[in-house]
Amino acid sequence: MADVISYREAVAEGIAREMRRDPSVVCLGEDIGEAGGVFKTTAGLFKEFGPERVWDTPISEQAIVGAAMGAAMTGMRPVAEIMFSDFLACCWDYLANEIPKVRYMTGGQVIVPLVVRTANGGGLGFGAQHSQATENWALTVPGLKIAAPATPADVIGMMAAAVRSDDPVVFFEHKGLLASKGAPPPGDHVVELGRAAVVREGADVTLVALASMVPVALRAAELLSGEGVEAEVVDLRCLVPLDVTTVLTSLGRTSRLVTVEENPYQGGWGATLVSVVADEGFTLLDAPVRRVTGECVPLPFADALEERVIPTVDKVVAAVRGLAAY
Repeated sequence: MADVISYREAVAEGIAREMRRDPSVVCLGEDIGEAGGVFKTTAGLFKEFGPERVWDTPISEQAIVGAAMGAAMTGMRPVAEIMFSDFLACCWDYLANEIPKVRYMTGGQVIVPLVVRTANGGGLGFGAQHSQATENWALTVPGLKIAAPATPADVIGMMAAAVRSDDPVVFFEHKGLLASKGAPPPGDHVVELGRAAVVREGADVTLVALASMVPVALRAAELLSGEGVEAEVVDLRCLVPLDVTTVLTSLGRTSRLVTVEENPYQGGWGATLVSVVADEGFTLLDAPVRRVTGECVPLPFADALEERVIPTVDKVVAAVRGLAAY
């Protein structure tokens, strides 16, 4: 394998590894076959595995996720693609009311081991209906695991864990990260779902970020370092399971917390994390907690306006400066 792999290539590689390993893994979605996906995240799969295991579907999110649910209940491990995460709303009944409840309602007799992959997030000027970060939607539904990798290696490792999970996983692939590159992981790479990673060490403040906000937090940390403030950056990687332990351990070192999330302030995952920290780690805090989030408005199409809505390096730096002086 090459010295570097793109996030986009890592998606296809992660799926391919699981398809080679387990013949019950199949893929379905719009244009994922010969076309290789609209974001080229399934390139090469149709050529290697053929129409028996890579299925092009009609433009119907309900059909895609409904078929995946039925396949999963009868012994397959489907990986279903919803082209944009905004369109999860089109199959929300399956995702919120059916898939996460089958295992519970059958007393464990029937499992639904499926992955719903989707292109998530803004920053590329795709407009209000194609740019939302929707992890917080899935976070409201008990029974779904939620994965949102920030690096190519994590894409591959977390895809392996997601496909092998006996519980349904919503797998958010960030559009703004697709072209980013990183070192490819070894052939047997698996990243346990629910295990955050400390991607930069520091003693002054903890920045907790997810997906495309991880590089934003890292860039902010570098700028702050020049001002004598050393930020520790935690890549949460998953929202369910939520690795509070890693966050609290970091907070024990830094005593200050800032969450950096693309989801809107209203109902964002940072609110949940902060409430748990208030419950379980209040005595660790030496300053108020800050949340840098998306604004509660539809996402603008114009790039200058979109930048006003989505968290930026400058917004993170400003939040940390305020806390450092507290």
